[in-house]
Amino acid sequence: MKSNYRLFRRSNGIYFCEDRRTRRQESLRTRAKPEAVRLLNAKNESHENPILNRQIARAYLAAADPEIVKRSWRYALEELIKTKHGENAERWRRVAKDAALSGILGLPLIETRAEHFLGALSAGTVSTNVFLRRLHNFALSLGWLLAPVLPSRQWPKVRHKAKRGITRAEHEAIIAREQNLERRAFYQLLWEFGGSQGDIAGLNAEDIDWTHRGLSYTRSKTGQPARVRFDEDVETLLRSLPAEGPLFPYLRSVRASDRATEFKQRCKGLESFES
Repeated sequence: MKSNYRLFRRSNGIYFCEDRRTRRQESLRTRAKPEAVRLLNAKNESHENPILNRQIARAYLAAADPEIVKRSWRYALEELIKTKHGENAERWRRVAKDAALSGILGLPLIETRAEHFLGALSAGTVSTNVFLRRLHNFALSLGWLLAPVLPSRQWPKVRHKAKRGITRAEHEAIIAREQNLERRAFYQLLWEFGGSQGDIAGLNAEDIDWTHRGLSYTRSKTGQPARVRFDEDVETLLRSLPAEGPLFPYLRSVRASDRATEFKQRCKGLESFES
């Protein structure tokens, strides 16, 4: 029986192999005939007995790195989470609960095929695409993958829904309808300072410099300091809040996702707001 691949050498001295069925040619990247013959034989053997050759490859890999045949995507995700802190770590823990990823988290990395990823991406959301891509690149950068599961060009394009901030009229409507005093003040400060919900909810009375009408805090996401000056109207609002300790004691204790959901509900209650 003829072998699937045949060997030939081009005029520049480099050896190539050709698929007898498809006529597709591939460079073996060598001018040495013994090396070219060895590579050709490996390609023919892999074609004739792919299951056996996969087992042989696993044996070689296990000898070089005993853990390589055991590492699953769940293991990679757990190791990635160890590199994150605070809200970023919590965000990655939620990734582990993505139903679209449930079918691949238990798969060994080296046994993952493109169709596994494509199936998860098809069943998932934009978030699935974003975080699976990051997890894949993390494993690839550590040498846990021998080659990309999906080439960069084959990943579906990330298409986010159109987003916008609320208008002043919508902000005023939310404030007018809000009955909870703490939450109303919280939304007012969000509008005035433009900070994240987590940063504003974490403010303390001690962060306020009444003499210079300034407020200082550290951004939780970047760790960078933020300093904001305020006018008389904001001063009046701040003086209505606790004089010591947390400015928003209840909202500070609420999970970030729950605070976001509460605000989204108030936005949906506006006739002019389209989600």
